[in-house]
Amino acid sequence: MVRIKRLLLWVWKILTTPAATLSLAFLTLGGFVGGVIFWGAFNTALELTNTEEFCVSCHEMRANVYEELTRTVHFSNRSGVRASCPDCHVPHEWTDKIARKMQASKEVWGKIFGTINTREKFLDHRLELAKHEWARLKANDSLECRNCHSSAAMDLSKQTQRAAEIHTRYLLPGKATCIDCHKGIAHELPNMQPGWKLPPELEGETLPSASAIDDLKR
Repeated sequence: MVRIKRLLLWVWKILTTPAATLSLAFLTLGGFVGGVIFWGAFNTALELTNTEEFCVSCHEMRANVYEELTRTVHFSNRSGVRASCPDCHVPHEWTDKIARKMQASKEVWGKIFGTINTREKFLDHRLELAKHEWARLKANDSLECRNCHSSAAMDLSKQTQRAAEIHTRYLLPGKATCIDCHKGIAHELPNMQPGWKLPPELEGETLPSASAIDDLKR
């Protein structure tokens, strides 16, 4: 026991002795190991918050916009390719992703103070929330859309005549971006009288089931 105690004291003395070469080596090694641990923990936490499971863990999302997403072609289609919440709302590039996460951190306050914790509150704020997201996508030239949909890869001959004409006239020259025309592609549009109006059956306290399978699950 005494020998172990002396050994520990000797190791501690070496580590704390301000010898130039030894302390520099330990600082370098310690900094490297600490950096790896910090980066691993940070990146793991970042990826965990970048999953659909994390997004819909909040009642505000699951009971509103997620239910709407399940009714769209982005959720279920003949090819079996599904776009999740982060695919459309979080940029894929690391620097853009970090900027988006910092921007979205203020949404935590909305969760804490219950800004949209009921269906009625959500509908009251829906137009405001939608405008914020439309403006963000407009500002970044629909970056998240372009992660999957490339104008260079579009085969206009396989599009409807109207879609091909609009894409040729506005999208390809850069006069418009995806969100200008596709605002209601994954979620119901807000009540925007005298323009679009949310169907009355979707304005209640809860959304109706997307399918009979949902009823069976419940």
